[in-house]
Amino acid sequence: MKFKIPLAWLQLVQQKSRFLVAVGGIAFIVLLTFIQLGFQDALYSSATALHQNLQGDLFLVSSQYKALTATQSFSRNRLQQTLGFDGVESVSPIYLQFAKLKNPITGEKYSIYVIGLDPGQSVMNIPEVSQNLDLLKIPDIVLFDKISRPEFGPIAANFEKGKTEQIIEIFPFDARIGFRMRVGGLFTLGPSFGVDGNLIVSDSSFLKINANLRTAEMIDIGVITLNPGADADTVLQNLAASLPNDVQIFTRQGFIEFEKQYWSVRTPIGFILNLMLTMAAVVGVVIVYQILYSNIATQFVAYATLKAIGYANLYLLNVVFQQALILALLGYIPGFILSIILYDFAMEATKLPIMMTANNAIIVLVSAVLMCITSGSLAINKLRSADPADIF
Repeated sequence: MKFKIPLAWLQLVQQKSRFLVAVGGIAFIVLLTFIQLGFQDALYSSATALHQNLQGDLFLVSSQYKALTATQSFSRNRLQQTLGFDGVESVSPIYLQFAKLKNPITGEKYSIYVIGLDPGQSVMNIPEVSQNLDLLKIPDIVLFDKISRPEFGPIAANFEKGKTEQIIEIFPFDARIGFRMRVGGLFTLGPSFGVDGNLIVSDSSFLKINANLRTAEMIDIGVITLNPGADADTVLQNLAASLPNDVQIFTRQGFIEFEKQYWSVRTPIGFILNLMLTMAAVVGVVIVYQILYSNIATQFVAYATLKAIGYANLYLLNVVFQQALILALLGYIPGFILSIILYDFAMEATKLPIMMTANNAIIVLVSAVLMCITSGSLAINKLRSADPADIF
């Protein structure tokens, strides 16, 4: 009988305006959850983009290292010492430092992340970088991140139009005199919550820009490549046991997780995103509870009538859960569609990797269903008290 009479659906659509408002409220919660998850994924993905594109097996950093945007240098000698361990094939240093890039149109200076590497070794798994390593051997040549934020000016657009003789000015922090360098190519890495744009230069050009801040002996990341067949965990344990405690060493995944933990636990943005996800779930449960409770109250006499003619509480409770499931599914669809539209808009505006993923789509769908079922469980307490005498 419960399948022949779609009671749950008929009760929901009996008052169409209330039904549409209910679906709209759930769609808003779904949209809010998608936005929070999208920004959270973008936070972690952008913060670890460099980690994911480093071409190595193990990574050596200072023991004071917190995150890429708050790096602490360590002695290059520590990296050279790793060459004496079994399984280590080669090493390469990476230098990191914020500088200021002068917008060639407006003359305004904006903070940009400068990555210095040895052009004789391929340490980045980015095709545009690998193809232009020989260019970096030429003094004063830089590679510009083409998806940097727009405040740096039309550098990438001009280069793609064939203007390959672009001269840009890079200023060390707290310096009035900059260095004129030529854009030799473009690459794709992308900004993050802490970085607006990126430049890649040779180690010699990096040290020229930061002559007053850095020496060649102080590096930020040591990339370690192992011999084929060498076990990364074994080599890591040997290095950790033998090297002084002024450095720490990670596998690629460990390096990525360390960075994620920093942004999730130690920064306000990570806390806020986690809090907003929790609040969205709580608000969603409250909204759906009010919808279902109001519907039960409106149809209370009808439920009492059903009990009077022999329907058990279990059937009536099943009706409420069906309503919760219908609301979850109908609210999910417009929320999902609007999320895709807003993702595209936000990605274009911020240059952050805000994209819909199958994982998030499933998570939000399951969350919406659980949210509505939870609300239904709370709302059925009133239904249990339905008495056939209420129809008189």
